[in-house]
Amino acid sequence: MIMPAPFYPGAKSPMVNQKKEKMDREEFIKALIKLGKDRYHSLHPFHKLLHAGKLSFEQVQAWALNRFYYQWSIPRKDLTLMARINDVDLRLEWRSRVIDHEGDIDGSGGISRYLQLCETLKLDINYVKSCKGLLPATKFAVDAYVNFVENKSLIEAIASSLTEIYAPAIHQERIAGLSKHYEWADDYALAYFKKRIGQARKDVEFGREWVINNAITRDDQEAVLNAVKFKTEVLWAQLDGLYYAYVDPGFIPPGAFVPEGFEERKWSK
Repeated sequence: MIMPAPFYPGAKSPMVNQKKEKMDREEFIKALIKLGKDRYHSLHPFHKLLHAGKLSFEQVQAWALNRFYYQWSIPRKDLTLMARINDVDLRLEWRSRVIDHEGDIDGSGGISRYLQLCETLKLDINYVKSCKGLLPATKFAVDAYVNFVENKSLIEAIASSLTEIYAPAIHQERIAGLSKHYEWADDYALAYFKKRIGQARKDVEFGREWVINNAITRDDQEAVLNAVKFKTEVLWAQLDGLYYAYVDPGFIPPGAFVPEGFEERKWSK
């Protein structure tokens, strides 16, 4: 049974924050931005290869297939969070994120647009949706994110989504890089990322202000920063798995997706 989330992590006491003063708004925002500059997955070697056009068609296939599990799990994460929120107004605000990804009765959502990328990359859509070819690192990292939201305090769970602060820039970089270097990267294939730029900015405005307003102590602020750090590690771990399996050394785990021409690079001894 999913229980309502405690608002703050740990017990509060009159002695809290004796060691460090609470950051003011500007300092807190700077600390959040610095996390992105230091830790966001746009810095990962795999992303640099992707955006520079240095990955093969088959390597991009592997990226798209594994990333689908992350996209598919975002509504799982958000619905888990909503089930733990007692504030009706906050639930109503958060519900738009699920609709953005899954769509509503009158239109398609982000997951459908993301599958356009998989279709363009000539992946079997039923295979992609089955999630049978995932790297273990992908599954463990994404599931850890859902589990984090299910078990942490409300402010930590909401803060874990604040990597949205950095997302519009990486989407713009990705659109420019893929469009420049890959013939297949047309408007149809990149529809998810183009639509997501505006959605991410909207989500950032709400999520950032909610966290800033509700992190009332230095301990709360540190918990927020640690939650964002955790999320950057979730994203980084996924790219670690992709790089190891499909770039260098190129060992694909048993049961994971094997692109055409990669058979000889599976574990053999």
